[in-house]
Amino acid sequence: MEPVTFSESGGIRYLHFGSELIQGAMRIRDPDEIYLEYNQQMMAWLLFLETKPGMKVAQLGLGTGALAKFQHRYCPAVKTTVVELNPAVIIAARSMFFTPDDDRRLETLQVDAQAFVRASKNRAQFEVVQVDLYDAICDGPAASSLDFYKGCYSILEKPGVITVNLFSRHQSFDVNLKNICEAFDNRVLLFPESHDCNVVAIAFKGPKLEVEWRDVSKRAKVILDKTGLPTNKWVLGISRENARQENKLCI
Repeated sequence: MEPVTFSESGGIRYLHFGSELIQGAMRIRDPDEIYLEYNQQMMAWLLFLETKPGMKVAQLGLGTGALAKFQHRYCPAVKTTVVELNPAVIIAARSMFFTPDDDRRLETLQVDAQAFVRASKNRAQFEVVQVDLYDAICDGPAASSLDFYKGCYSILEKPGVITVNLFSRHQSFDVNLKNICEAFDNRVLLFPESHDCNVVAIAFKGPKLEVEWRDVSKRAKVILDKTGLPTNKWVLGISRENARQENKLCI
């Protein structure tokens, strides 16, 4: 397992895996804020799915617990199941980044994400899957095979949405995008590249989605007002980044 280390600068606490590469970040005075832009975009499933009692989210990779904390605070109807292999990351998320202990709305499993998505008991159990799996080397996602993404597809219900954090300026990007597209029948959208070279992919399972962008924008404003997420930027970015989606969302 990679060693877990920390640094602080300008009121921001950073997570590292034994190198200078950043694995996550938190504004110390606002621990429940999602600080990094790509992490914020991992919540884009809120544009397409209404939260409701009993809704389940699988988060593959814990990091600083930014997504888990945010959902725990702003999505009280949702149960988040976190899958994290490294026990030191789980301890760090709770002790250094203020992720809450497990309760009826948060479950943390110390298991391998690839085994988790293969397990038959998890099939069609989650409306949302969030994938952010990186190791100390950060040479692309730690799980990127077609079988892995097919496993992610299998654990989603219909309708279901997955968000995946990818590195845009690395050879792993094309491989991962190809495998996500194959696993999800090409029903994939991309965010524009963020300043830190991350690109978040969004993929869909279930009925065809056809909606006017103005209606997505209305939903985005509701989320912005409720949570503070910069969703006002998301709709324009997604509509411009993806071919044949300029006029309305059809996927």
